[in-house]
Amino acid sequence: MKRTFSLAIIFFISSYSMLWSQSNDLKNYDHVYVDNIKSVKFHIDGLFLSYPILELNSDNQLRFSFDDLDADNKNYVYSFIHCDRDWQPSQLSEMEYLDGFSEEQFQDYRFSFKTIKAYTHYELRFPNNYVKLKKSGNYLLVVSDYGRQKAPIITRRFVVVESRVRITPQMVRPAKVSKTRTHQEIDFIVDHDKFPLRNPRQEIKAVILQNGRWDNAIEGVEPLFLRTNRMLFDYQDKIVFPAGKEFRVLDMRSLRYTSQNISSIERVDNMWEVTMFKDQKTNGLPYLSRQDLNGNFVIESLDENNFDLSGDYANVLFVLYSPQPIHDKEVYVIGNFTDWEMKPSNKMVYNNVINGYVAKLPVKQGFYDYAYGVKSSNDTEAYSPNLTEIEGDWHETENQYTIIIYYRPFGERFDQIVGAITFRSFN
Repeated sequence: MKRTFSLAIIFFISSYSMLWSQSNDLKNYDHVYVDNIKSVKFHIDGLFLSYPILELNSDNQLRFSFDDLDADNKNYVYSFIHCDRDWQPSQLSEMEYLDGFSEEQFQDYRFSFKTIKAYTHYELRFPNNYVKLKKSGNYLLVVSDYGRQKAPIITRRFVVVESRVRITPQMVRPAKVSKTRTHQEIDFIVDHDKFPLRNPRQEIKAVILQNGRWDNAIEGVEPLFLRTNRMLFDYQDKIVFPAGKEFRVLDMRSLRYTSQNISSIERVDNMWEVTMFKDQKTNGLPYLSRQDLNGNFVIESLDENNFDLSGDYANVLFVLYSPQPIHDKEVYVIGNFTDWEMKPSNKMVYNNVINGYVAKLPVKQGFYDYAYGVKSSNDTEAYSPNLTEIEGDWHETENQYTIIIYYRPFGERFDQIVGAITFRSFN
């Protein structure tokens, strides 16, 4: 799957008045382009741990928010790109999938107060009075800086569902004996008794996500068996994910006292400095059951009531014990709060003095899940971090899975989404 849009395709498909320069390099996945943007959250309004999945023509809204650490008032605008299931621009024009303005300014922005680190908080809820979405499918939300020739600032994936089928998932023991203790396998049935299909194997494709991640999604899965008004996705060793282990936790809801895994909290040069206890590698260690957020995070403060505007920022020092550097590997702090990406901002460096890897990240008060991921130093194209090498895998790990059903009949110009479900591996 290509990860960067062709600018020529974008210009042809969408009716933007803007012209992207080649240096903008617009991404078709979750990405933050500038260092001053932090704490990007995207979910169903009121459900802070939900994924950005919107039911078409429902009363629900998606809530999108972020902080600008420059603490000024910029002219940010947002727009939408309708995409095929492979996240390339669809053949629809904006008039076909949007009702309202194709581009609109952020109207809801406020300045922080009672914080050491100043910032501007931006929010967006949609559908709203300015824009409504008319088609189901994949969408890319693009935030641009009007004052910088509409350079992209943030891109975020979300999906719009027109529920026309029923999905029944089931966790099964992995077919391969070598994976029974380390992986999780999923079968599912799709009922379409009120939705006639002519050629399900050609018209239907499924995508399966683990913990809301697109970087390691299993894509393009066709029905294996067909029954009357029913499609069975009952593969052997195909819809299989490394189970991982429960995520590590950063509980930084208060900066007045230390909590779980935090060694010290200090105020240095008008900035909070938080040092974590030294983490150990868990690959090869016994499985430990604990509650986590499946890699997600929430913004929350026990020190102030208004989390969005009074939650402060701190430089958090993550430390991973390792007697020797991991040969030919780069190590990263990974989680939803880093977009599951391996970027210079969350890359760790080896410190011989403390025998471990360290990384310092600016983090807003809240509750965060994180893990340590690696990639080969020579692999410049790596998209998905390897969590197994440091964290390990265990089949009893509680994960959250999402199944999305795409439908594209013969002659249609875009991929519809006719069903989606999110469930836990173990209830």
